[in-house]
Amino acid sequence: MPDASPAKWHLAHLTWFFETFILERFETGFQPFDAGFRVLFNSYYNGVGDKYPRHQRGLVSRPSLDEVRTYRAQVDERMLAVLDRHPDDRELAMLVTLGLHHEQQHQELLLTDIKHALSFNPSRPAYARQWPLAGISPQPLRWIGFEGGLLEHGFDPGRDGDFAFDNESPRHKVYIAPFEIGSRLVTNGEMMAFIGDGGYQRPELWLSMGWDWVQATGAAMPLYWQPCAGGGFQNFTLQGLVQVDEHTPVCHLSYFEADAYARWAGARLPTEFEWELAARNAAVQGNFVETAAYHPIPLQQQQPGHPAQMFGDVWEWTQSNYNPYPGYRPWEGLVGEYNGKFMCNQFVLRGGSCATPLSHIRASYRNFFPPDARWQFSGLRLARDLA
Repeated sequence: MPDASPAKWHLAHLTWFFETFILERFETGFQPFDAGFRVLFNSYYNGVGDKYPRHQRGLVSRPSLDEVRTYRAQVDERMLAVLDRHPDDRELAMLVTLGLHHEQQHQELLLTDIKHALSFNPSRPAYARQWPLAGISPQPLRWIGFEGGLLEHGFDPGRDGDFAFDNESPRHKVYIAPFEIGSRLVTNGEMMAFIGDGGYQRPELWLSMGWDWVQATGAAMPLYWQPCAGGGFQNFTLQGLVQVDEHTPVCHLSYFEADAYARWAGARLPTEFEWELAARNAAVQGNFVETAAYHPIPLQQQQPGHPAQMFGDVWEWTQSNYNPYPGYRPWEGLVGEYNGKFMCNQFVLRGGSCATPLSHIRASYRNFFPPDARWQFSGLRLARDLA
């Protein structure tokens, strides 16, 4: 897949991030570890200079992993020296914090890329062996209503912590019409019902671009699923090839698939503002990477009147375009390319996944992907209008 990168590249790119954005600026007598790395491990920062083609990263056999580790160790040592020399520099502290959160993003991307690479191996190797992950406890879908109104949204330091990406601000008011949201995530079993009802063959359920995508790709089930000879489906996971459990949240859906399923179910996707409103009173806890499941887990119980699984398990597609908030300004300098330039032809996802570090997520966090992306741990929750 053109979007996937080798594990070695992730480690080298993160090292490059600290070297390029921090050491080059704050280190006296700066000298790069290797001048060629400036191009080789630049991801998408045009202001830095040339980039090695993303779809060819898998062809990079040198530097070796040992050399990349040496590169990281040297940059770590130099970073500590810079921090010792500039203990009160607020800009330095902001850039280091950004770099650490960037590293958390790549920890998740690394798992998704490893899963994608292993899925092509005929032996279906497992990254971890902990199956089954949880007992089965079927939970009904309930609807939880919200009155809406003119409400504040966006990063709230009093509730969301000390750090946010620039795309989460400024805090602003949004009018939300009355709505109701599903009490849990959509499950594999519900997706199987969609498939059984010809969901992938019914153009009336799909956006025009979505139907074109189905026709072009031949998609007939979520990514990593395969039909079993005797009926049902198997699913390649980081735990290996397993039987699809009908009560587990469905994942690896594109926006097109999530939207088509919601339409088939007589509902829709929530907006990102509806999602944030529903999540505001939910604790930021759930099935994150620290659980070491590396896969969604079936919901065990629900608290009446409160949506479950708002955080962790799967990133939840919303129907919201990834647009700037009113008054948005990107960060200054080269890191200004971090988020703002992607605000075109992308949709917002919320909540984190089973591959996301817990400390990385907050209610205001905005992830984003193009509508055909489904290699991420992405799923959905339903919403409906209230009269």
